[in-house]
Amino acid sequence: MAKKKNLLIGLFVALILIVASFSNLNNVFAVSAEKVEAGKSRVLMEYQTGQILSEFNSKEHLPIASVTKLMTLLLAFEALDNGDLTLDKELIASENAAGMGGSQVFIDANSTYTVENLLHAVIISSANDASVMLAEEIAGSESDFVILMNEKAKSLGALDTNYCNCTGLPSANAYSCANDVALIMKEVLKYPLYFEISKIWMEDFQHPSGRITEMANTNKLLKRYTGCDAGKTGSTNEAGFCMSATAKKNNMRLIAVVLGAESSQARFDTCTTMFDWGFANYSSTCILDKDKDLNVEFTINKAKNAPIIRANNSYYTLNKKGEQADVKVDYVFDNVSAPLNKGNIVGKAIISQDEIVLDEIDLVVANDIEAFTYGDSIKEISKYWPLAN
Repeated sequence: MAKKKNLLIGLFVALILIVASFSNLNNVFAVSAEKVEAGKSRVLMEYQTGQILSEFNSKEHLPIASVTKLMTLLLAFEALDNGDLTLDKELIASENAAGMGGSQVFIDANSTYTVENLLHAVIISSANDASVMLAEEIAGSESDFVILMNEKAKSLGALDTNYCNCTGLPSANAYSCANDVALIMKEVLKYPLYFEISKIWMEDFQHPSGRITEMANTNKLLKRYTGCDAGKTGSTNEAGFCMSATAKKNNMRLIAVVLGAESSQARFDTCTTMFDWGFANYSSTCILDKDKDLNVEFTINKAKNAPIIRANNSYYTLNKKGEQADVKVDYVFDNVSAPLNKGNIVGKAIISQDEIVLDEIDLVVANDIEAFTYGDSIKEISKYWPLAN
């Protein structure tokens, strides 16, 4: 009997220890995230809100090697968006572009390559020669392109960044920081084409002469971390091993940046640890969804039919797991009259927490709203006439 009693007590204690270990899982991740030693500078950002979840020396000025190419890609994507570039546009390689050292796809001078070819080379294998070809096409020269790079960085609030080339090859005056890299990565992630190409693991780069350069993706987290779907690596003797990567789980996307790691493996391990900690401790909730009509009542003077109202952009809130998002949304409508066109602003959604306004989102009509005609008014009034006996 005593043996049975002791066995039951032992099992009960073991059960308590197991439950305690699960309940302290977040704390374990929290500690491990703070004890990451790889890299001179690190940051973990939640994508939708831009909130920094963890950081270490995130504003320190450091060389970032080929992570520089995130800005090169951002300007290329913007050029595609505004029509200055098309994916099938053919560019002729200059002697300058073909002569780039470092990582490359060995472009032939005076040969023709499409913009799409070059984007694949930059994103998959971090090709310096392809980067310079894009820069020269967009701005006329790499030096003029660098001006655009620095202007764009400032406009994004990346104030601790100075570019000297479009490749990340060593330059005494070039620097950035983990915080700025995360800001720039956040912008690049707005473009679906980046994800489409980033997921390619191996690909042949076809030269006009028939020669083939094999390309292998430098982002090993694509294979090693579930949810990682894009990233940019970089390494030089001056910069050490750098990386900006993104991963998505349970409708939340994180951006991890590590600069100055001592080895390639260390940068991948550091990003993995930061991702694990972020996903274990935080969740993201969509408060307003631009793709869904809002279920709110709203009256338009002289309107023929009730409008459908929706936010013109989405808004997310971030909270620690186990805690409720204490966010309030108030709708304030303008005094407007029909007719209204689709997209007309009719009010604001005011988002607040603890009576502090976090943001104000414009509300728009999701369809054209016609005005009442005289006949419509008669029909509306007739609904309330007493029925004849």
